[in-house]
Amino acid sequence: MRKTTVLPGVPSLPPGAGDVALHRLEVAGPGAPPFAAGSFEQVGPLSRWDRPHRHTFYEMVHVTAGSGTHVVDLARWPVCPPHLAVVLPGQVHHWEGGRGPEGSLVLFTEDFLVDHPGDREVLRGLGTRCWFALDPEHDRAIGCLFAELIAEYRQRAAGHESVLRSLLHALVLRAARIPGPAGHAAGPRAHGRAAAVAEAFTELIARSETAGWSVRQCAGRLGVTPGYLTQAVRAATGRPPGRLLIEARVYQAQQMLAHTRLSVRQVAARTGFSDPAYFGRFFRRETGSSPGAFRKHHSSHHQSLEASSGRA
Repeated sequence: MRKTTVLPGVPSLPPGAGDVALHRLEVAGPGAPPFAAGSFEQVGPLSRWDRPHRHTFYEMVHVTAGSGTHVVDLARWPVCPPHLAVVLPGQVHHWEGGRGPEGSLVLFTEDFLVDHPGDREVLRGLGTRCWFALDPEHDRAIGCLFAELIAEYRQRAAGHESVLRSLLHALVLRAARIPGPAGHAAGPRAHGRAAAVAEAFTELIARSETAGWSVRQCAGRLGVTPGYLTQAVRAATGRPPGRLLIEARVYQAQQMLAHTRLSVRQVAARTGFSDPAYFGRFFRRETGSSPGAFRKHHSSHHQSLEASSGRA
């Protein structure tokens, strides 16, 4: 895995063929904690980047003003402040059209969660919901925590790392209390070793190199039997691992079709299909659209938004 942090002034690595740009977290200096916080202006121009990219770090954003759209993976969220956004490492996102956004950001790598490892699971849940409308009470509470984090990060007083970790823990837990859409309910939960195996499986299938793997191959990599893997994943998610593997494969294909210029044949190969025609049938069965039609729709939508932005 590429290094997750860089020192100030280190340029971004150029993306490989068919990949989107990867942003690493810029830290204050050698030995500095993998954490940053500030306004969009303080964090820098990449915080408002309008091109699809992904991070090696978590990003929590308190949006207080602006307009346009926040695109995370394939979901589009209109900017109608106040909002809280949570972007996980590896998710593809960008800001599109409109004015802004304005507000504050908190950026940190998984290493920064050392004092509260349970926050990883909470953050993954927040990342699946991604975009939270804030009522006045939640807006004030979230805003105060962001302000405290930024002040502590800027002052760097004695013991500031411990204070930052405590404040971040409070922010993560407060965010988890924000009501979701009507009918939103937590799914099944696993505990102990089963939870750890399910978590490792989720991380494994998110990697591009595992596209096309079977449940048996994943179980072998994780050092468990296919039966145990199935039980653990069902306990954690309520769903079989085979179905999650299919969805991960479709998601990877959609990302490449929407955000790269790879040919459909190349996308098929990168997602584990030796036969592009079979890939096309698979993609249509899972999404209701051909790969070409899916790409055309996303390309046309992006071009129309760019044109509207230019006229504005």
